[in-house]
Amino acid sequence: MIQKLSDFYVLNNGVKMPGFGFGTWQSASGDTTVNAVKAAIKAGYRNIDTAAAYRNERSVGEGVRQAMEAYGIRREELFISTKLWNDHRGYDLARKAFENSMKELGLEYLDLYMIHWPAVAKWHEDWREINRSTWKALEELYREGRIRAIGVSNFLAHHVQALMEDGDIAPMVNQIEYHPGFGQIESAQFCQDHGIVVQAWSPFGTGEVLRNPVLTQIADRYGKTSAQVCLRWLMQKDIVPLPKSVHEERILANTQVFGFELTADEMAQIDAMPYCGGMRFDPDSARS
Repeated sequence: MIQKLSDFYVLNNGVKMPGFGFGTWQSASGDTTVNAVKAAIKAGYRNIDTAAAYRNERSVGEGVRQAMEAYGIRREELFISTKLWNDHRGYDLARKAFENSMKELGLEYLDLYMIHWPAVAKWHEDWREINRSTWKALEELYREGRIRAIGVSNFLAHHVQALMEDGDIAPMVNQIEYHPGFGQIESAQFCQDHGIVVQAWSPFGTGEVLRNPVLTQIADRYGKTSAQVCLRWLMQKDIVPLPKSVHEERILANTQVFGFELTADEMAQIDAMPYCGGMRFDPDSARS
């Protein structure tokens, strides 16, 4: 478990990834995202996540450049990740997607590139081959030094297992939806057992999650917010949270999670919460 904002996890290829991230899903392109990324880097975030499907890569890249200039941050201090969307699966399209993302971001190299969603059996008879050929492109980009680490997103345990069997390089990260009321325990545990770091997108679920009395009562006990309790719960599971906000005060507040520790009983209470909000996408049944 990380002990401060600057702490990191060592990926299975030896690359250091900051253990606390900043998400940009549903952050509108333009000044909104530029300013949010700048505020995050100013507040100490060094792990910035986006995706081609978010349609804000250009703004994320601009925010990174402005923050570097304004705050004297070197590129090597930052860990920038993006993801390949479903319409660019397969070797050739994946390589093209990577070049498009790099052009949008305006970066010379990428720290982490991920397959956003797995191809699955319900929609693709050759789902393993689709994932394998897509992964091959990422493996080659990694070997070429264009990407420091490669990973997946929204892969369930059996998708990860198949990719490990079919590919040459094991994923270094799996980014999944994980929050109180919707903990993807099997997938997270499988990854951690195999040296794959787990990231959590949508760590707050929805507003309904943050109003849950289990969280509000624990938060009151520590003089914290429900959001801060969500983040602390993830951190104590060795899961990297990716909180998203476009409000500078909340961006800063989300980093204030290092002065307290949840008890084993409190962790168990949160683990036992029923579903109470979030996306709850199932990659095996969702159209992808």
